[in-house]
This record gives sequence, structure tokens and C-alpha cells, in this order.
Amino acid sequence: MSVYDERPWLSLYGDLPPDLDSEHPNALEMFRAGLAADPDGVAVVYFDGTLTRRELDAQSDALASALLAGGFGAGERLAVYLQNVPQFVVCMLATWKAGGVLVSINPMSRARELSYLLQDSGATVLVALESLYDEVGRDVVPDTAVRLVLTTSELDHQTRDDPRLFAGITRQRHEGTTDLATLVAQHAGEVPPPVVLAGDDVAFLTYTSGTTGVPKGAMNTHRNVVFTSRVYREWARFQRGGSIFGIAPLFHITGLIGHIGASFDAPAPLVLAYRFEPNVVLDALLEHRPTYTIGAITAFNALFNAPAFTKDHFASFTSTYSGGAAISPTAEKAFLAATGLQVHNAYGLTETTSPMTLTPFGTPSPVDPTSGALSVGTPVPGTIVRIQDEVGHDVPLGEVGEIVADGPQVVAGYWGKPDETAANLPGGALKSGDVGFMSPEGWIFIVDRKKDMINASGYKVWPREVEDVLAEHAAVREAAVIGVPDERRGETVKAFVSLKPGTSATPEELVAHCKERMAAYKYPREVVVIDELPKTVTGKILRRELRTRGV
Repeated sequence: MSVYDERPWLSLYGDLPPDLDSEHPNALEMFRAGLAADPDGVAVVYFDGTLTRRELDAQSDALASALLAGGFGAGERLAVYLQNVPQFVVCMLATWKAGGVLVSINPMSRARELSYLLQDSGATVLVALESLYDEVGRDVVPDTAVRLVLTTSELDHQTRDDPRLFAGITRQRHEGTTDLATLVAQHAGEVPPPVVLAGDDVAFLTYTSGTTGVPKGAMNTHRNVVFTSRVYREWARFQRGGSIFGIAPLFHITGLIGHIGASFDAPAPLVLAYRFEPNVVLDALLEHRPTYTIGAITAFNALFNAPAFTKDHFASFTSTYSGGAAISPTAEKAFLAATGLQVHNAYGLTETTSPMTLTPFGTPSPVDPTSGALSVGTPVPGTIVRIQDEVGHDVPLGEVGEIVADGPQVVAGYWGKPDETAANLPGGALKSGDVGFMSPEGWIFIVDRKKDMINASGYKVWPREVEDVLAEHAAVREAAVIGVPDERRGETVKAFVSLKPGTSATPEELVAHCKERMAAYKYPREVVVIDELPKTVTGKILRRELRTRGV
């Protein structure tokens, strides 16, 4: 059976407490423990501005008091439509202190998407950047349950005006909205009444990407959040005394847990830089010298390809992890060459509140000799991972099947969607939709998403394998592979690649590169070279957009 829990593996790397979530009953108490340990320590760094834990506590107390005075009740939802700004963290804590649930919304969402998320979650409060409210929110909010709109600015909490990020941005006040900073100031010094938050209460609604239908609101509980925050602290070996760089967007589960949750639990400063802009990030790394981060490999690649990048930019790091997008053996080697650091793999989904597997710290992930895939790690403590066939039976070790996870990080279900919960979380275990296999030692290897499998003349072709081979070419920066209709083969393999700056390669050369290294049914019959591959804000390549853009 391909069933694996953490105990045999952990005996090799040092045992961890079996109940990582036993110390704190909820995520708010996790923050308060850090506050008690170091009240005047820095909680958030934003360019040249800082918030101490005491200041963060006071501001979130004031906002929670304001929310309660306005009729916000236990279990209500507050939606944040923000970039990586300190106000995001203030709103998170205030929502919990008021007994509510935070709804994290991608700041790239446009009117149709924002409308759906607000209506589906039933959010009664929206906190938005002034610019986003002006561009999108003002036309959406009247058709939702939102009764209070708080607006704020990306220029707050700092005095620096970097034109690379803030050119043309000015303070804006919009009719029918309340300024967040003004509201906090009005309630300064107020403390909300004590709130009781159980481990099974929902902390976040985080929405899936909607690649297989409409987005679903995963109900990440306080127990989920405390558990996975502690996993990052323990397995990523991130400890108090260092700082976290927030390279991932905070609305995403990686940012919520691997950045904010880990910073609460350590406790440690969280360094934010508004949004990902490679040159701004490089400057921030030199200025603040963080020691830990987790982000998509595509973001790291963008840093390595920036003209100003040097190895010194990563000199302060003691622990680096990559999650949110597949990483190839070639990318792992490139990371080591660029930084001198071992990048560790992390694998999880919105529904697993970030990690279900991690590469143990200090241990390179093995490469499967047959598929060439790089392992995404082993199950984290308390987590059972199974590899199952189409009818839910465990398959033998080494055989390919769907990855299924069961553990303290798996969400309670999808908000308002019992049928989807029953289908994707039968018995409380998550059917990931990812296809992979498990080695006898417990290493997990992902082959691809089930829906992305290409059927070429009856043969299965997994896009990731072709993408990894393309990545081995010296000129290839990124690659994405899809199946396209073919009269003779049913489907055939088509690749899209972007090239490294200063290099060149023809489509014919790249096809030949693959043909020499792969079975005849696998290599791409067509390669298209484009400047940039389409990606989500978290850095995951959008194959579905390549299918529809007609390139």
C-alpha cells in the first residue's frame, strides 16, 4: 500500500512533537504568545516603516473595537482586497479579535471575480486599497452584502515613494467609504471584549483558483493555521532571531501561513515590499537582510535573471523553500549555483492550509531516475499521504495515482458547497487532483495534474516531464506544455518557452533537443518561443491560458 506517515522518516531526522497544534488553541493566541514574549520587537517591516508587536496589537484592538461598534458579529466575514501591506496583518488580527472570518482576495481580481467572491462569502466588510476600490470595487459593492467599506493606501506605514511601484499613485477618498487609518485613530486605546475562538472555527476563507469550475472557499480553521505555521517553524528551521521576507502574495495560502503565520509563531519580523517587482525585492533583501522565505520558483528565477542580481543578495538566508509551482532538477541546480543555497521543496494546496509535504531541512530532494521528477518532500508530521487509483484504492509503492492527504492541516470543507466537499474531501481526506507516486523511503513525486495529462495515440504524456527536459536546454528560462488536437494522434504535444536574456534558440533546435532525450510519443511536435509565459500572481504557469489564447 502507498500509505505513509511521518514516523519512520522522522526517526532519521529528529522527532518532532506529535501534536504541533497543542500549544495554542487558535491563531490569535499564537500571535499573543509572541506578543508576550517580545512586545517591543518588530512585527512588520514595510520599506522604511515598522510596526512593533505592541503597535500591531493596539491597532488591531482599535479596529476590532470599531467593527464591533458597527455591528460586526461573531462569524461574519471581512474581506481584504490588498497587496502585501501592513494593513493586511492589522485586518487579520482585528477580524479574529471581533470573532470573525478573514476572506483573502487576490488584488488582481477584476469586477466579475470580486463580485463573485464577495457574494459567495457573504462578506459584510471590505477593506480595499483606494486605488483598487476606485478601479474595481465601487461598481461591485452595491450588489453585495457589504455594508462597510474601509479604504487604505499603499503609501501608508512608510515615507519612501519608490517610482518603480508607486508612480502616479496619490491618496484618494471615495464617497461612501471610511478611511481605515482614521477609524483606527478614532478608536485608539479601546480594547475589544475577550473572544472565544475554538480550533474548529474558521480563520480564513481562501479561494481556490477555479481551474476546474468556479472558485471554492476553503474553510481554513484556526487549528489548521496553528498546525501549519508550526510546521514551517520546525521543519524549515526558521527560529526567532531571524526575519521572514514576504515574497509570496499575502492573500495566497503560502503568504498567509509561510509568511504571516510563521512570523506570529516564531515570533519574527515580516518584511513586506508591496508587490513583487524584482529590482525592488533585490534592494529590500540588501536593506533588511532576511533569513528565511518561501516562494514560487518563477519568482526566484525572475530575481536571478535581473541584471543587478548577485549572490550577495541571498547571503543572509539560512533557509529557503519553494512552493506554489513545480520545480525541476535543473531549476534546483540553478538556484544552488546562483545563491550557494539549497532550495527545499514544499507541496500543498489551499485545502491543506499550505504544506502537506516538505523536504527536510538540509536534505536535497532526490530525483526519480525514470521520470526525472524532483521530489516534493516527505509527509509533514501527523500527516498521512496515500497514492490511490480512480476508485480510491491504494496502489503499490512506485505506481502512479492520485495524491490523497489526511492530517491536521486539511480543511473542514468548502464554504456553502456540501456536494463539492463530499466529492473532494471524502471522510475528511483531500483528493488533491495531482498525480504522483511514492518511493519506499516515503519521498513523494508529482507527475502532473490529472486534467493536464495528454493522450497521444493512446500513450499518456505528462507535461511536467517534457517541461523538465526543455528546462535542461541552456537557453530555456521557462517552459509550459499542453495537448492540442491532432487528426492522426488524437492529441499531440505543443510547448511554449521563454528564453534567458542574451540567449537564442530556434523552435527546431528545441524540438530536436527533446527528441534526443524522450520517447517518440512524448517530444513536442511544435515549440513556440514567447517573451513571457502567462502566470498567476503566485507564479504558477497558466497552461489553460495557453490553450485558449490561440498562439
